[in-house]
Amino acid sequence: MRTARQVAVTLARRINLPEPVLDAVRLAVGEACGLVVALQQESRPDDPVVVTFDDSRGLSIDVRGAVALEAAVGSRAIDLLAAAAEPVVDELPVGASLAVVAELVPRLNVATSPTGVTVSMRWPAEASAHA
Repeated sequence: MRTARQVAVTLARRINLPEPVLDAVRLAVGEACGLVVALQQESRPDDPVVVTFDDSRGLSIDVRGAVALEAAVGSRAIDLLAAAAEPVVDELPVGASLAVVAELVPRLNVATSPTGVTVSMRWPAEASAHA
């Protein structure tokens, strides 16, 4: 997770996001990675959690895990994650953890499917002008 946070902040700096936004990026990436890793520890501990970065049009970060769940997006996907993580994540409830991420990220999308979970975070390039 440390490497993912460092890469995210480096890319955020490269697109000139302001310092307060860098802290939000760091925290959101850590929360998202921690959640997906915790989910995967129980059912697929040998599969990697994949973090994809793109700074070509703002900052986009996708955190993907191989936890198989019913296909859903948005609040339904969050409900499915909460049910799946309840015995696994003993810190913040999944809903609370994702609520923290939602407050830090201008565009958040959570999706579940039989092939895995994706937490997509987007900071548009114009965020650097408004933050």
